[in-house]
Amino acid sequence: MPYKIALYPGDGIGPEVITEAKKVLEAVGADCNFTHIDWNTTLYAKIGKCAPDDYLDKLKNFDAILLGALGNSHNAPDHIAVQPLLGMRRGFDQYVNLRPAVLYEGVECPLKNKKPYDIDMIVIRENTEGEYTPLGGRHYIGTPYEAAIQVNYFTRMGTERIIRYAFETARTRNRKHVTSITKSNALIHSMVLWDEVCREVAKDYPDVTWSSMLVDAAAMNFVRQPEIFDVVVCSNLFGDILTDLAAVIIGGMGFAASANLKPSKKYPSMFEPIHGSAPDIAGKGIANPLAAIMSAAMMLEFLGDEKNAMRIKHAVQSHLKESKVKTPDRGGTARTWEIGDDIVKRL
Repeated sequence: MPYKIALYPGDGIGPEVITEAKKVLEAVGADCNFTHIDWNTTLYAKIGKCAPDDYLDKLKNFDAILLGALGNSHNAPDHIAVQPLLGMRRGFDQYVNLRPAVLYEGVECPLKNKKPYDIDMIVIRENTEGEYTPLGGRHYIGTPYEAAIQVNYFTRMGTERIIRYAFETARTRNRKHVTSITKSNALIHSMVLWDEVCREVAKDYPDVTWSSMLVDAAAMNFVRQPEIFDVVVCSNLFGDILTDLAAVIIGGMGFAASANLKPSKKYPSMFEPIHGSAPDIAGKGIANPLAAIMSAAMMLEFLGDEKNAMRIKHAVQSHLKESKVKTPDRGGTARTWEIGDDIVKRL
């Protein structure tokens, strides 16, 4: 049976890059039935939300969701615009956020003396708890005593399952190494639990080496010596920040694909470029769609169509290696759809 895919373009450059991802999926012959989801920040003026109240019920029967981007502060506050994204991650228990960072041939690295594939890591970010839980509140609003409390919430179950996923992933890679990102010298409850669980899980994987690194040192080392990283596992906030940095060192946000996975497939998983809605270039036809296209490849791989996923990856690598058709973020003049057309040609 065809895969049931919810196309959720969203805001800004989302519709532009998702159009190219769909074009590539159709060209590769992926067996997909697409349903267009027309929810974005323009709904806020009409209903006070950026998605209908029953949006999870409307999405739950799809096999996967291919998301463009959410957010346009001219239409809705950012913390409102992003609620459907966070709601999907929590409501569908998409606890694995998978973000590869690979320096491909033909891509200019901002770091000195880095050759293709010197940077080849995958960051595994806990996606449902940690620092991004909605626990907390505002108190005494509008008075001199106003206070805001934001609770970071770590469970042993949530911590163990993401760390175990990282070790399982490391087993499939050549270097078989996990770097656990922590800050237990300052966050003496949440990160101490994280460290304890990591040590316990590591005992089950004698074939995988591992190390622990403070998040500030990790940020430094992502720039200073990114080649030391293989599989990186981290909490929600740390992973969010470090993966933006990882995207920049492999050439830019236009290369940053991601997956939000429910590994058991009980609920749909969601796939998205991590670059955001980029309202400053929206509608200009100059957005780089490669992150969306590579997210679509990750989607096919997760659903079980490894052959077509690999065909898309190889087409992207060929496109980058030749580097004749480039969007302005790469120093070129090509339009968004010309990138998609070039990928299709290479399929």
